[in-house]
Amino acid sequence: MHKVKAKSILSAKNGMNLYRGCTHGCIYCDSRSDVYSMNHKFEDIEVKENSIELLKKELLKRPKAMIGTGAMTDPYVPLEKHLKYVRKSLELIYRYGFGFTCITKSDLVLRDLDLLKKINEKSKVVIQMTLTTADDDLCRILEPNVCPTSRRFEVLKILKREGIPTVVWLCPILPYINDNHENIDKILDMCIEADVKGIFCYQMGLTLRDGNREYFYSKLDEHFPDLKERYVKEFGNSYSIPSPKNRELMKLFKQRTFKNGILNDTFKILDYITEFPSDGDSIQTTLF
Repeated sequence: MHKVKAKSILSAKNGMNLYRGCTHGCIYCDSRSDVYSMNHKFEDIEVKENSIELLKKELLKRPKAMIGTGAMTDPYVPLEKHLKYVRKSLELIYRYGFGFTCITKSDLVLRDLDLLKKINEKSKVVIQMTLTTADDDLCRILEPNVCPTSRRFEVLKILKREGIPTVVWLCPILPYINDNHENIDKILDMCIEADVKGIFCYQMGLTLRDGNREYFYSKLDEHFPDLKERYVKEFGNSYSIPSPKNRELMKLFKQRTFKNGILNDTFKILDYITEFPSDGDSIQTTLF
């Protein structure tokens, strides 16, 4: 961990990153990519030490909207347990009447359930949870330093019980690793039971580019011998890596979500997440 002074904390589209870098260790993480110009080791998390002060100033100047975080770095990395920057941000978001949404893989989000409920009663909260594999043993390989899928499923059910809306990110789905009917069916079973509002799934596959490709391939060598050679042969240096089963798995995804009344259209889900209630009407702001 190292600290820096930030010049601002909210993007023009109300995205917020309190931290930069991550220790979850997900083998496929796009945030490792060179394109983001991170000038420090990815696991050496950059902490924006003046972020709470900046957030207060910026919220006072902004029209009410949804504040989003987690697009680049999971806000609930382990160091959040003692730094509590997310919790302090939530206190300000509640005080000034904004809404909140985040993308996370961590059950640490439950620590802030009291504040999330207060914000949701006053404006709006949507918690977005990533699920990639129903098998906890495989999950511990793909996402080694964060709670397994079974625990995330429990978190989704707790949020449902407490009246907090949820959305799931069903991605990435890695060719020849978790791109099978059984895995997708089990994850969809979880989503249905947890009554999620929507599921993001652009395609069954993943993206690779300079920076994260090398890390991903090193982990394939470590955990899935000979699979890297298959990826190199079939996909080369492509950015988009679709599963060979993409068509049939997307058909399964569309059929089951439609049958169970779960949003599966990316734009409709984004509309739902970004819509901010205001005096019976709504305004929309694009996140991240």
